[in-house]
Formats: sequence, structure tokens, C-alpha cells
Amino acid sequence: MAIAHHAMPTVARTRSDSTDRPVALFWLWGLFWLLMITTAVQDALRNPAISWWEPILWEGTSALAATFWMLIALRARERYAQYLDRPLLWFGHHLRWLPLVVPTFIVAVYAVRHGVYDLVGRPYHHPPWLWVFIYETLKLALFAGLWLGILFGFDSYAQWRFHRQRLLEVQQALTEAQLARLKGQLRPHFFFNALNTISALMHVDVARADRLVAGLGDLLHISLRSGEQEMTPLRDELRSLELYAQIMQERFGDRVTISWHLDPSVFDTPVPALLLQPLLENAFKHGVERSTVAVHIDVTARCEGNSLGVIVTNTGSSLAGNYREGVGLRNCRERLSIIYGEGAALQVRDEGDAVAARVLIPLEAGPT
Repeated sequence: MAIAHHAMPTVARTRSDSTDRPVALFWLWGLFWLLMITTAVQDALRNPAISWWEPILWEGTSALAATFWMLIALRARERYAQYLDRPLLWFGHHLRWLPLVVPTFIVAVYAVRHGVYDLVGRPYHHPPWLWVFIYETLKLALFAGLWLGILFGFDSYAQWRFHRQRLLEVQQALTEAQLARLKGQLRPHFFFNALNTISALMHVDVARADRLVAGLGDLLHISLRSGEQEMTPLRDELRSLELYAQIMQERFGDRVTISWHLDPSVFDTPVPALLLQPLLENAFKHGVERSTVAVHIDVTARCEGNSLGVIVTNTGSSLAGNYREGVGLRNCRERLSIIYGEGAALQVRDEGDAVAARVLIPLEAGPT
């Protein structure tokens, strides 16, 4: 509620700006009166008693007076915009001025007509004033209802577009906040594991521990740089994986071998930053750490139809038993769902004597 409260002044101001100059409405208004004048002139040409300029005067004075009141109605839109979601109130606030519009319209229009006829030395004949008042009142009521309906349509559409844009902006802000939260969860999780690895070697092999610290520094630099944006080229993501793999190989030595099968044609594909890190972490955690025999890890990146496929496979473990996904994989699933919807997938399954984690990311369609 606090967000909505603070956003209201911006909402009102933006909605007013978006509807200040409905160009289409002005064009429609001009074409309407052009049609009215043209029709009146064509009718007058069939009557030799009427001069060509008389229908132009009749419709022209009506157009000028109506335009004056329409401009006032346009200027009052911001005041009545709050009632757009309640059409009866919106129309009621506009039509309450009709008792003022009718007499001023009649006086202005007929005064100008009488004045012009006097200037050309001709009398202006029209029905009795009572009939004029009744006729013009009914005509103005129908006319006002028609054009207020058109104006209501323009303003309602503009308001709908504004609120739709605001909703999209809010959704995007929430999505970005959620992605930032998920990525923020990954960094402490990952660096804790890396520091724990270094700590295990600190008093055993100082030289290897020193190399691990240097590698971790490079990895930290890449991680901080990737934090500036949600998406990163696959090339940079694979570079961070290689640095992490070097750190872990320093720790486990001959207990693990890693093969890389990378298709250069997909290196420029944008992927969510730090998305692949948990896959390789899991391969070391569930494969290498818990195995008493040498473990082999395969990292593959290739084009699979209309998708980018990244597969991390490790021997030495199985999904059988009490397997549960950790923070890293859960975050991967959530981020893929937020960014790509149903267009991406993360699958973890047994493949023979190994476990394979496969990420599929659409190549053609960008993030949603």
C-alpha cells in the first residue's frame, strides 16, 4: 500500500500528459465538421433561394461554438479523470454544464448569424425562439452525448495503456528484485564452499593453498563484474566455471579429471550470470567429495535444435536414495522460470553410472 500511495502523484501526472493532445480526436472532430458543412452546402445548391455562403455560416458558427465548449471539456479532463472507472459519474460531471452550454451556445450562434445577415442587408429567418430553444437543446444533448462518449473512449484507452505500462514496470521491478535476491543467495553459498576448500589445504600444502587463493581472487573479480548485469555471454560464464574447476582440481588432485566439450558457435549466447556455477559445484560435492575412486566430470555446451544445451555430468554419485536439491539448483530453476518462463528447463537425472545436470535455454527468443 505504501508503494501505491507514493506512486499516485506520478500516476496522475503521467496520465494527464498522455491524454493532453489526442491528435486522433482533433482529426475526427475536424472531419466531422467538414462533413457537416459539405453536406449543408450540397443541400443548399439544390435550393436556388439559398446562397452558397449561408450553409457555411450556419454550420460554421455551430462548429466554432461547439469547438469552444469542446476545448473547455478537454481542459477539464484531468479534473474528472478520477471518475473514468465510474462512467455514470464521469458523464454526469460533464453534462451538468449543459444548462449553461445551451443558452450561451444559442445566444452566441444566433447573434453571429443575425450580425452577418445584417451586414449583407438581408434578414435572417428562423423558427420562433421557443422552438429554436427546444430544437437546439435536443440537438446539443445528442451532440454532447456523442462526443463525450468518444472523448471517454480516448481517455479510458489512454488510462488503460498507462496502467498497463505501470503494471509491466512494477512486474519488471519485482522480477529484477527477485533475481537479485536469488543471485545474492548464490554468491555467499559459492564463496563459502571455495573458502572451505582453501581452509582444508592451508596447513597441509601451503603452495597449493596459495594457488587456490589466487584463483579465488580471479573468480571473485569475474563474479563482481557479472553482478552488474543479469545476463552475460556464455563465454564469460564458462570462464568462471574453468576458474572454479581449477580451484577444485588443486584441492582434489588426481581424484578428479575434467573434460570440456564446447561449441564455439554458442559462446556469444546470453545466459543468466552465475547460472551454471551450482551445476559444477554439485558435481564436486556429490561426486568427488563422496567418492573413494577417481571421478570424471564432463562439461558440454552445444546447440540442441532451437536451444542452448549445457550439460555437466559426473561419475561417482547417483540420485538413488535420499537425494534432495540444494540451494544452488533450486535457485537455478527459479531464475530460469522468471527469465524464460516455460521456454527453459533444468533436468537432473541418472545416466548410466553418472549423474547429468542439463540446462536448456532458448536460442531464438530472448528473456521474457
